[in-house]
Amino acid sequence: MSAKDKLPKGFGHSPAPASAGEREAWRVFGIMAEFVEATERLAAVRPAVSVFGSARARPDSPVYRQTEIIARMLSDAGFAVISGGGPGVMEAANRGAFAGKGLSVGLNIQLPHEQQANHFQDVSQTFRHFFARKYMFVKFAAAYVVMPGGFGTLDELLEALTLIQTGKSPRIPLILVGGEFWAGLLDWLRQRLAAEGMIDAGDMDLLQVIDEPEHIVKAIFDHYETRGFERLPEEHELLLNL
Repeated sequence: MSAKDKLPKGFGHSPAPASAGEREAWRVFGIMAEFVEATERLAAVRPAVSVFGSARARPDSPVYRQTEIIARMLSDAGFAVISGGGPGVMEAANRGAFAGKGLSVGLNIQLPHEQQANHFQDVSQTFRHFFARKYMFVKFAAAYVVMPGGFGTLDELLEALTLIQTGKSPRIPLILVGGEFWAGLLDWLRQRLAAEGMIDAGDMDLLQVIDEPEHIVKAIFDHYETRGFERLPEEHELLLNL
């Protein structure tokens, strides 16, 4: 028997490639780690406002400048500002908050193109999975401010709206900025969804349209005036089971 024959079976050979099922099982641990790490890092980020909007807004555009002003006012009023961490409106939100008194938080996402982390983040957390990232926008938000944007912005808006409508998350201010931009969508929601009974007419009250930065800050404070920003026990329970 040669020395080679005495070696344990399989020694020196690459392990067999994992099956699709094994890869899926290991991916679950990666997702869990993403949730745990982000939850721990953001635990002290309260009260916070999540800001959504287009990644394609240029720094010289009115939308970018308006977002920056809103974020600075929110930051100086004591809010952390959470954005998607990328360019465009996300950068404007982080930039305004970074210049203010509150924390500037970026929830970055790994994408094949378009997403590149901006440089105005006090807290930066990167995600591989959209759903984990979206959960953090909801979990830590005391309000949502939605600027003009594309598919991603609509996805975030409708996700937040659905969670509030169905009682899966607390009812918090959901503010659309840009009355002219959102007018067509709001008309369609009223004339089709509400009129045809797809939603209750009162569901439209979940949305506010406010363009003036100082009025946005006031609307958020007005919502919490009689109760404070601390989560109520039932709200905490809702978010635990989101």
